[in-house]
Amino acid sequence: MASGLDNSVSVHVRSHQVTVLSREADEELRNARLLGLREPGGHGRLPNVMRSKPVPQPPVRAMQRLRVKRGRLVWSKEWLEPLIEARCASLGEEAAHGPPRFLVRVDEFPYSTAYYDEAAGGLAASRALHEALHSAGVPYLMALLPEPSLDPLNPRATGTRHLRPDEVDFVGELRQAGLEFAQHGMTHRTRRRSPRRRSELAGLAREQLRELLACGRATLAGLGIEPRIFVPPFNRFGASQYSMLAECFDVVCGGPESIAMMGFHGGPLWRGDAVYLPCYAPLYGPASTILPEARRIIELAPGTWIPIVLHTAWESSDSFRSLANLADAIAPYASSWQSFLAAIERCRGPELGADA
Repeated sequence: MASGLDNSVSVHVRSHQVTVLSREADEELRNARLLGLREPGGHGRLPNVMRSKPVPQPPVRAMQRLRVKRGRLVWSKEWLEPLIEARCASLGEEAAHGPPRFLVRVDEFPYSTAYYDEAAGGLAASRALHEALHSAGVPYLMALLPEPSLDPLNPRATGTRHLRPDEVDFVGELRQAGLEFAQHGMTHRTRRRSPRRRSELAGLAREQLRELLACGRATLAGLGIEPRIFVPPFNRFGASQYSMLAECFDVVCGGPESIAMMGFHGGPLWRGDAVYLPCYAPLYGPASTILPEARRIIELAPGTWIPIVLHTAWESSDSFRSLANLADAIAPYASSWQSFLAAIERCRGPELGADA
């Protein structure tokens, strides 16, 4: 009897291992397609930098966050440079190098504290940011708030508001300009008071998260927007919540604060059913800080996707002059998010059981 039970457990374990290995192989194939490497064949494996890594334990995540803040864990050293080496090994030096494909993301509209923060400039500031990018020919992703909180940093607050008619008109202008939109939570109200732990999502039960996402999507649908990308408010969500986000969206974005919850990862990389795309300093910051790094990356000619994240309030301090300089520099290398989403679709080939 015990022997039969042991055999049953053994078969179950082997079946689970096969499933995990199959899932990892699918992710590797998709990552190769997304990042332009030759697809691994037979028993071939992608370089380690190209594979999605497990979420580290909390002490490791805390150490990674500290190392990032101290400049000892740097995205370009840990991800971009090894990726370029992997591309050269797979494609050859000449084919591996090419212009960067900058993916510009703007957090957020309406700016979460602009209702009370005159310095943020409200709608006028968002218009000025759009003009600086659009006039230079830079496509971008706008993280859109479905129903902004009146007091987003107070977890005990309850008030929210609908977008005003002039804000709805602005969203329509952005649609006409061909921009892509991301869902930016629901209200952007934190559930936790501590500045180091702010999050609209962390701690929600699965059904609560499902309801929040559905409400946000329904509100955006009323504006004619069906987002395929998710930008978490405060860049924070629980690692256990990722699978549901990946069920609802093609791309899940992250930022410096995501390290405390998910760990430090390169990207874009397939993780489960979606592509995880974190962005870290110096490409996550004011335009004046981003510009030198963007120029360095242009010289590196990595030939791959490079995320950049901007914030309206950060650019208003110098009347968007630094942003205009950045926009002029990156415009020839800026990719639309539609092209990125199309590349993601191409990853879902017939070999993976989906339509090409």
